[in-house]
Amino acid sequence: MADPSSYRPKPGQIPDSPGVYRFRDEHRRVIYVGKAKSLRQRLSSYFQDLAGLHPRTRTMVTTAASVEWTVVSTEVEALQLEYSWIKEFDPRFNVKYRDDKSYPSLAVTLNEEFPRVQVMRGPKRKGVRYFGPYAHAWAIRETVDLMLRVFPVRTCSAGVFKRSHQIGRPCLLGYIGKCSAPCVGRVTPEEHRELAEEFCDFMAGRTGTYLRRLEKQMQEAAEELEYERAARLRDDIEALRRAMEKNAVVLADATDADLIAVAEDELEAAVQIFHVRGGRVRGQRGWVTDKVEAVDTAGLVEHALQQLYGEESGEGVPREVLVPALPDPVEPVAQWLSDRRGSNVSLRIPQRGDKKDLMATVQRNAQQALALHKTKRASDLTTRSRALEEIAEALELDSAPLRIECFDISHLQGQDVVASMVVFEDGLARKSEYRRFQIRGFAGQDDVRSMHEVISRRFRRYLLEKQKTGEWDEEPAGENGENGNGENGDADAEALPGSPVDPETGRPRRFAYPPQLVVVDGGRPQVAAAQQALDELGIDDVAVCGLAKRLEEVWLPSQDDPVVLPRTSEGLYLLQRVRDEAHRFAITYQRSKRGKRMKAGPLDTVPGLGETRRQALLKHFGSLKRLRAATIDEICEVPGIGRKTAETIAVALAKAAPAAPAVNTATGEIIEDEATTTAASSSERGQDR
Repeated sequence: MADPSSYRPKPGQIPDSPGVYRFRDEHRRVIYVGKAKSLRQRLSSYFQDLAGLHPRTRTMVTTAASVEWTVVSTEVEALQLEYSWIKEFDPRFNVKYRDDKSYPSLAVTLNEEFPRVQVMRGPKRKGVRYFGPYAHAWAIRETVDLMLRVFPVRTCSAGVFKRSHQIGRPCLLGYIGKCSAPCVGRVTPEEHRELAEEFCDFMAGRTGTYLRRLEKQMQEAAEELEYERAARLRDDIEALRRAMEKNAVVLADATDADLIAVAEDELEAAVQIFHVRGGRVRGQRGWVTDKVEAVDTAGLVEHALQQLYGEESGEGVPREVLVPALPDPVEPVAQWLSDRRGSNVSLRIPQRGDKKDLMATVQRNAQQALALHKTKRASDLTTRSRALEEIAEALELDSAPLRIECFDISHLQGQDVVASMVVFEDGLARKSEYRRFQIRGFAGQDDVRSMHEVISRRFRRYLLEKQKTGEWDEEPAGENGENGNGENGDADAEALPGSPVDPETGRPRRFAYPPQLVVVDGGRPQVAAAQQALDELGIDDVAVCGLAKRLEEVWLPSQDDPVVLPRTSEGLYLLQRVRDEAHRFAITYQRSKRGKRMKAGPLDTVPGLGETRRQALLKHFGSLKRLRAATIDEICEVPGIGRKTAETIAVALAKAAPAAPAVNTATGEIIEDEATTTAASSSERGQDR
């Protein structure tokens, strides 16, 4: 690991002007490329105290062995040079997007003598006009099949085209009128190229002009009594309209825009792009990336714009680009897009109307793409096994933690304080084992004390279940699959008295299984509280760690420094999934309790009492407590409240009066109620954040 001070430029050596810089490692490989409005200010920020740098930036500067820069005249030139160097050197610490799936595009090979329409995947070629990408290849073929009636462009391969030319007979499409058969000379190369260009114009969204021209020709043919030609034109118009219907109209007819949305977490990001041409969604594309460098949403958007339009021709850049966050500064990026298009490009955040609604749809697609990417990654057995092994190695555990429980606290300014417990077994969520807790008393004002209370309650229940059932030691199975009692060892056999399975329900006892690892959402204070709770209960065979959200550091009890797992570590990825699931489960429960408290007040149950009179009552008495203490005559003093209504209000408030919590007289502890610690409901299990 290199010391950044060993290659730090001397004071005054770095120019105070726009430019692009490159960090190189000891083997002279470029590991990072960046641009700056002021090279002096930007590069100086890398050579400060390492403790003040972002972990990813810290890793980059300690991996590098030298830095060099190139001065340019404007920020637009810096943007262009940065993109060129990233494409050339492929630096390991730069954000690199990759397609989340293989998207097909509709391509027209205008670089050939006889242009061909075909479905293409992979990198783009020069001289080829692309439309899309689309979600499915069959959708492209259906659209092309409809349009070949009007634009009979060649679709055959080079081998088929050459053979038809040699034998002097066209293929089947030539006989049925869906190819102009340039292979046998039915049309000249110029006429065929004109057909291909008209096809491209129609696909690019210039549909209105062409349809009006066909309608005019149809009317002229009808007036000249050429009914067969008029019928053919009518069918052509209908075919084009059916092809247009395959793309949903979402915006005004003249709208040409690309909408870009980003969904991200601490390690990865997903980008979704909708291409809207002529008011219709003409294509969709998605990328995922590892967040190698310390980058925010605006930075991700800037990198996406570079990759999306860096190799596009001017026709590929729309008049309007809608994004969730603007790059900082935005002017050079907007100018760069305008230069590539050859005219002004609007780069902005949609604020209202149909464009904002469509952006919300794109955002949902990005979130779904990120979730799907994570699900695919988590579903691999080899990956899960490697993750558990990495966790065991990093935390110095005796074996891989096959059962992990994670706890999180959630509240809103000290009110409705709740906690969640989620369970992962063998790297997968076990939602039937989820539990949630309601925090009472002083602990609600302190996350650390709340964590201590929750861990204590969970493992006190475990010890209680253990005491009820006794230690269970399963006897080894015999040669014929029988247990030591001579009974068949199948799933229908009755559970042994000491089993962690309830013999009445056949389900696992609620807190019978201990975890190998407890993860808490937080840093050193929360970890210390969890460990203290286990120590007080005499439990010494359960490991504890905490995952701090800010820097993704893993904290262990009685250690001053955290454990930093590599960014690409599958173990860190699994810990993040566990932590995020606990946070989702806790905040969902907290929001539901807050919603019930706000919506289901005692006055809401009074029949015939509307919102206006409820507000008048609260305004008159100042609080629900004073209203509950008021007499019927005092309630009648409120305008609009009669005596009968006042009596109904008094009865409803009396029924809704809070009851004092039950207290164990022997220990002084509040007796927990079954509803406060419960398994996740079926609706909750399927609900996402």
